[in-house]
Amino acid sequence: MKSYRLLYPMRTYLVVAGRGEEANVMAADWVTIVSARPFMVGVAIAPQRHTWKLVKKYREFVISVPGVDMLDDVWIVGTKHGPEKLKETSIELVPSKAIETPSIGNALANIECKLVDERDYGDHTWFVGEVVSGSAREDAFSGDRPNLEAGFLAHLSWTDFVTFENKIYRPGR
Repeated sequence: MKSYRLLYPMRTYLVVAGRGEEANVMAADWVTIVSARPFMVGVAIAPQRHTWKLVKKYREFVISVPGVDMLDDVWIVGTKHGPEKLKETSIELVPSKAIETPSIGNALANIECKLVDERDYGDHTWFVGEVVSGSAREDAFSGDRPNLEAGFLAHLSWTDFVTFENKIYRPGR
């Protein structure tokens, strides 16, 4: 087993980069918050990925939160390369609020980022973006809390994905 698999299951996200006909979407598990003030997120992308080139070129990206209803789309954009693959999906690219890179209209949420830093670590580049805007489906969040019944997606292993149980656990109970 690869040691990094010991960190799974991990949430699965979609990364959007580029503009117009050049826009591309890839699946990514290696995404996290890196700062609350200012709000920044990071994503690890391999230089072989088309999305890597687009993030470098346009210096912005969107992190989209897919639901389980988008699982087939997640699989396609995670296993195929280049913008042509989007024709095989039901992904709806829509204008973002604050950047030119599009968001995904049928995602649970979208986080719009302007690139503020990038560093190479081993076989990936760590891109850090300052969040400049965001949007979410009303049924996916209530205030600052996700609705677990919305079908948030997590990657378990190669072809296996899970969603979250609608049960809350608290310490001391």
